[in-house]
Parts: sequence; C-alpha cells; structure tokens
Amino acid sequence: MVADNSEKIRQTVRQGYGDIAKGASNCCCGTASPDKLAMAVGYTEDELQTLPEGANMGLSCGNPTVIADLKPGQTVLDLGSGGGFDVFIAARKVGPTGRSIGVDMTPDMLSKARSSMATFTQKTGLSNVEFRLGEIEHLPVADSSVDVVISNCVINLSPDKPQVWREIARVLKPGGKACVSDLALKHPLPQAVLDSAAALVCCVAGAVLIEQTRLMAEQAGLTDIQIEEKAYGIEVLAECNDPLYRQVKEALPPGRKLSDYIVSVNVTAKK
Repeated sequence: MVADNSEKIRQTVRQGYGDIAKGASNCCCGTASPDKLAMAVGYTEDELQTLPEGANMGLSCGNPTVIADLKPGQTVLDLGSGGGFDVFIAARKVGPTGRSIGVDMTPDMLSKARSSMATFTQKTGLSNVEFRLGEIEHLPVADSSVDVVISNCVINLSPDKPQVWREIARVLKPGGKACVSDLALKHPLPQAVLDSAAALVCCVAGAVLIEQTRLMAEQAGLTDIQIEEKAYGIEVLAECNDPLYRQVKEALPPGRKLSDYIVSVNVTAKK
C-alpha cells in the first residue's frame, strides 16, 4: 500500500510539472513574474540575463547556488532540475573545468532543459551542462562523484525523503556538501491541505517539520547540518493568483495563511 501511494504521488507530481513544462499550468511556488520572484529569493540580475529563454519558470524558493559558494572545477548535481534554471547558473560558477548535472523525472522538463543547451553555449561559451532522466530517490549518478548537491523546492515533492538524503550522501565525495533550498513546517498542516493534489504539486503538502529534515540528514550520515529560515518568508512565493494556489488557500482554515504553517529554509550539510 505504501509503495502504491508513493507511485501515486510521483505520478501526480510528474503530471503537474509536465503541464508546467508545456505551459499548461503554473505552480504556486511560481509567480506571474518569474524574474521578480527569482530576485526576491536571492538571484542577481546578472545571473538571470545569461539564462536561456524559458529556463526560469518561477519555481524557486531560494538560491542554492549562492549558499553552495561554488568554485571553478567542481562537479555540481541539481536534484529535480526542471527546465535547467539552477543547472545553467551553477555551470557559470564552476566554469569550463567544472560540470553541472541536472536530474529530473519529468520527460517534458528534461526536453525543455536539453533544448536550451545550445543557446546557453552560444551565450556563455560553456558546454559543461548535462541533463539525466531519473528519480531523486534513485539518482543515475556514481558513488562519491559529486562535489556539491543542490536542490530548489524539490525534496518536499518526494514520497521518500529519507531515501533522497541517503542518495545525497551516496553520490557526494568525502568532504562534499549538500545545499538545499526548500520549504519546512512550523506547525502541522490541516488535513484538507494534505489531501490537496494542488498543494502537493506546489511543494506544500510534502513539507515536513524542520527538525525532521535535520534528523533525515543525520541518519543519512551527513554532518555539520545547518538550517536557516529565510528572512522573506513564504508569502513572497505566493504572489501569483493561479488556480493551484487558490485551491491551497481554500483548503486552509478561515483567517489562516500559508505563512502560519510554512517557512522557507536553507539546509546545508557535509559528508
């Protein structure tokens, strides 16, 4: 039964993000102005200007490439890379001697990202980007082969978060680090929100308590775990008025808002 439910969650997320990739839907993690959201959560105008058109779909809840403090020559892995937004930004930071790899389970997102690679090379002169099809619970990446793992508002979508953290620990080189931007709970969500498919696709229903995230990273064998709440809060992620976000708002108790339950966080950990 658990396996069946996990697959149902994956199918819901895959369908939801497939629709986003094809332009048939938005997500409440996004906004009508993707660049405005990106700058609000920590991206610079310079980073956005060199992106291929359409790579930024307004799905961020932070900038993991900044907290990662990426260096030239590093190999970076982005979990749930979508249209390639953070992969392309990371590729500039690690330079021609580095490697920027994205993994995503949604074929439409993967196609969108791969179709932007030529434009990225034309704009930057770099050809250090790669996109692989796969689930973040079962990464198509060799053991101890990655310097930095990043992820942006994606781990909450997984039905098996402890396995994601174990995979992060597996692929990191000794001394490597994980740098994750995601959502975390201050208080448990109402059942009506947990039951909402819209909330799941919007990264909300899968959120867990901050200390649960810390425990999962520790149990995976990671150390020096730091969790920092974002100053801007969750409301900056909810500026748009798309149907998915309206469904989530309608599932909340009267007079309550998402920021009563959820906070954006940066999580860093070392192997």
